[in-house]
Amino acid sequence: MTENDPTAHDPATPRPSADAQPGSGQDAAQGGWAGSPYGEQSAPASPYGEQSASGSPYGDPGSTATPSGGTPHYAAPAEPSYHAVTGADPSYGAQNANPWSAPGAQTPPQGHPQQSVYPPPNAYGQPGTSIYNAPASPPPKQKRSGGKLLAGVALVALLVGGIAGGTVGYLTGGTSGPSSNALDAPKPAQQTGNAPAGSVESVAQKLSPSVVELQVSGQQGAGEGSGFVISTDGYILTNNHVVEVAAGGGQIQAVFQDGRKAAAKVVGRDPTTDIAVVKVDGVGNLTPVEIGRSDDLRVGQSVVAIGSPFELAGTVTSGIVSSLHRPVRAGGSTGDQTTVMDAVQTDAAINPGNSGGPLANMSGQVIGINSAIYSPQSGQGGQGQGQGASEGGNVGIGFAIPIDQARRTADTIIKTGQAVQTYIGAQVKDAPQGGAELGAITAGSPAEKAGLKSGDIVTKIDDRTIDSSDTLVAAIRTRAPDEKATFTLQGGRTVEVTLGGQPVTPN
Repeated sequence: MTENDPTAHDPATPRPSADAQPGSGQDAAQGGWAGSPYGEQSAPASPYGEQSASGSPYGDPGSTATPSGGTPHYAAPAEPSYHAVTGADPSYGAQNANPWSAPGAQTPPQGHPQQSVYPPPNAYGQPGTSIYNAPASPPPKQKRSGGKLLAGVALVALLVGGIAGGTVGYLTGGTSGPSSNALDAPKPAQQTGNAPAGSVESVAQKLSPSVVELQVSGQQGAGEGSGFVISTDGYILTNNHVVEVAAGGGQIQAVFQDGRKAAAKVVGRDPTTDIAVVKVDGVGNLTPVEIGRSDDLRVGQSVVAIGSPFELAGTVTSGIVSSLHRPVRAGGSTGDQTTVMDAVQTDAAINPGNSGGPLANMSGQVIGINSAIYSPQSGQGGQGQGQGASEGGNVGIGFAIPIDQARRTADTIIKTGQAVQTYIGAQVKDAPQGGAELGAITAGSPAEKAGLKSGDIVTKIDDRTIDSSDTLVAAIRTRAPDEKATFTLQGGRTVEVTLGGQPVTPN
């Protein structure tokens, strides 16, 4: 597969066994091209270059650059996988568990975890044992040493002192005057002022009316996720994996903060960036969010996440920006880079059902879309097939799509009904010595026009270091079509590439 494939199978949709992509982890371990979204396989090709016979809007259907037998496989690096954070995401099945799943619709957990109750230890020894030693029987009358006699007197004095102290305390307490009771005190003045500017409370007050719970159902299952209003006429921005189960004739119901419910329909979606837009009609007094910018975020900056984890609508959590430009692959089969995001990492609690909800700065401006969580419970060490996060939960590592990228995609979807994916038209894999090695170049693609060749190793795009194939894909997808970028190749040679763009046609 190539570095961008709009015709690739929607990563969040469960794959029938007959449609499973070839390529195994064993192939990847042997250093071949198999098992990679950029490699040879029967599944639809990636929009980033060569494609299968099915034809991809990202490659040249008539290109002869593909070697006989199909496009060569490119191995994907073994990295932690991600779980989707939906409430009950049928599109990410229980097979091929992957800890990097996208947080869309997940089935809420059944019941509550059991807690073991342990009786408190007996501080007073065995049952029936007193904490005080029983007084010894009177010793026989005989001469005792002065030392022993004094010890006996001291013991009696201690016990008597305790009893006397208790008695004195009791008598004193009873004569100290009238008692006071907090329940009798008047209530404090009611809070009437606005929340302090820049507080979590103020962000919640500003954003909560714009956040909706999305309940989805379709032939493949049902679940729930989150979204947020971006226009007064009913457009809502969310994740593709939240609504894709309903894209083929299913149903979507939007539940607003004030309890109102309305049917929603899919306007357009982009599986390669995990972004979708839905719309409700006939609902007035909608409050759009204020969209911020993600290109100037800083590590350590405080953020707030709002969504519907486990169907708990309107849940607010807070944290910081833990990292920026984190390449995260969520969804798709093992080695599939169909959905690769240049994520904002945060430690704000994100759980199944938070998918599609806003990540905001302390001014209440949306700077990201909560989309994935890291879930080590799957027991896999490498990025692989996305799976619903019903078996995972927050461990302090969550990922959001940068709002700058989401804003551009959403605007294109609303205006044209279809997303446009940025691409260069080249296969790519990890270079053994670091960087991203280019494979087959699609004829007439931006990569060919710029003079890039198969075997070139990209080490930087502008000022950003490229250390893997996922980093290259993420860096390209965050940019707009027709934007110019300077590629630095191993050896120091630089090439200016004008990025291309082609419509994405979801499966």
